[in-house]
Amino acid sequence: MQAASSCNLKFRSTKTTRFSHAIPKRVAVRCGYWSESFTFPNRADWQSSCAILSSKVASVQDPGSLTDKIAVVNGHKNGSVDLGLVPVDTTNGKLAPVQPLTITDLSPAPLHGSSLRVAYQGVPGAYSEAAAGKAYPNCDAIPCDQFDVAFQAVELWIADRAVLPVENSLGGSIHRNYDLLLRHRLHIVGEVQTPVHHCLLALPGVRTDCVSRVISHPQALAQTEQSLDKLTPRAVREAFHDTAGAAEYIATNNLHDTAAVASARAAELYGLEILADGIQDDPGNVTRFLMLAREPIIPRTDRPFKTSIVFAAQEHKGTSVLFKVLSAFAFRNISLTKIESRPHHNRPLRVVGDGSFGTSKNFEYMFYVDFEASMAEARAQNALSEVQEYTSFLRVLGSYPMDMTPWSMSSTEDA
Repeated sequence: MQAASSCNLKFRSTKTTRFSHAIPKRVAVRCGYWSESFTFPNRADWQSSCAILSSKVASVQDPGSLTDKIAVVNGHKNGSVDLGLVPVDTTNGKLAPVQPLTITDLSPAPLHGSSLRVAYQGVPGAYSEAAAGKAYPNCDAIPCDQFDVAFQAVELWIADRAVLPVENSLGGSIHRNYDLLLRHRLHIVGEVQTPVHHCLLALPGVRTDCVSRVISHPQALAQTEQSLDKLTPRAVREAFHDTAGAAEYIATNNLHDTAAVASARAAELYGLEILADGIQDDPGNVTRFLMLAREPIIPRTDRPFKTSIVFAAQEHKGTSVLFKVLSAFAFRNISLTKIESRPHHNRPLRVVGDGSFGTSKNFEYMFYVDFEASMAEARAQNALSEVQEYTSFLRVLGSYPMDMTPWSMSSTEDA
């Protein structure tokens, strides 16, 4: 672990509650230690690093006696540490809006017996939060401001799982998360598919003909384009980083001329009215989420499983390498459900030719493949053994149960 001391950094440690509609309680923590890079290859390394972090970070239950608290490091009291804890600011007896987890937020791992902590990108009310609740009922949902932060939250033992979107039935693949799957060493342990039910939200009393601007995530705006043309034909559409974040922005800034495309739960959380319900242009709008963990699960054969891999082809094997790789699955009657190519960041170009008649430059790609088989099956093991002959890099991202639960496009799905 490489760590460097920095000037006093202020961050907010979010103490979440079980997955519910209630906004969780928080405690503000001032920390004078910051780490630029963390690598925890095993539990022992994490525990030694946690001893350092815990000397500066602590969670408290009673804000009225913050100065009386004593830091606890790996179960041992340390009375020489001044935590410098300050209570959360309140206005009119109400807590400030929940802030997403950022890269500087660090906290000890959950105690044994506590509920599962699940990281997701966005703020409360996001569709990713609903997916986390569907994947892990009664979990502690931890909002993160970036996809990369959600990955690192699991790696740093801040969270036990991460639930992140990888593809949408209308918008296609979330390329950023495919790249992060390769960059980080987390394992796919499950999948969940959730329908996307968009609503047009605004402050109470605002009419659709008074809306001059509509904000939301770019994909949400694209998925509701026809409905917005009818509801708000003169409104300007602006991209926002998150659907629920757009709703929070309107409520925080008291914007009476702006509407947001978000979920019904976002309207409930931020005190907005639903001007129009179910405004998605296609009723079959579904997003697929992956559940990620530090350790893989044991593959089984008693239920349908899916396996995800990523590989890079060997250039000296010829131009038909991809065909040979796919044939390894076809010959064993293994169905492929997805093929995705992404640029090879370490080798973006491949030069072909000896220079006599010039050279051609081909793009190098990493290929992501999902197939319907468990790694506990002999046919899957034999297929990957054959694939390995034609690849310079092969990694199994996870072998996990398929999401076989039925769903319907009702407004209750995103609550």
